Amino acid sequence: MRVIGLDPGLRLTGWGVIEAEGNRLSHVAHGVLRTDEKADLAERLVALKHALEEVIAAQRPDAAAVEETLANRNPASTLKLGMARGIALLVPALAGLPVSQYLPMIVKKSVVGTGHAAKEQVAAMVGALLPGSGHASADAADALAVAICHAHHSATRAHWAGSATTEIGFSAARRAGARRRP
Repeated sequence: MRVIGLDPGLRLTGWGVIEAEGNRLSHVAHGVLRTDEKADLAERLVALKHALEEVIAAQRPDAAAVEETLANRNPASTLKLGMARGIALLVPALAGLPVSQYLPMIVKKSVVGTGHAAKEQVAAMVGALLPGSGHASADAADALAVAICHAHHSATRAHWAGSATTEIGFSAARRAGARRRP
């Protein structure tokens, strides 16, 4: 499965593509999309859309994962970031890709082992997990981390979906059935 991870931002949007085969992860490509800070908001959003469409067309991922945004102190910045995030969700969806979203704490926990890791720790672990990634910028490293997080979560979901009924699944099914009875 080829996954594109996206770390959205209006000024800089990091992207990273990995290949996941079982437990094996390999680096495919990464980069940063930049918008012109002097352009008006609508032009920047259009530029981001077109640039992301080009990356998706060139990399041909099977799935997309986008980091969720937490509110900033500045409401105007939060709104702009939300608009860029909307583009990051829309473009892969329009390309027919399933799009998943992950909180920063979940991404950090998946990659580093703790949800409160520093950016430097995330970048170091991305480098260790994806030896071909070199020295990715902070935004690209974050995007690769989102892709890694998605690969781990997808593998876990696939494992549980493909396994025989577990005690937990059986218990939940029995409770659901018991509630439906009059």
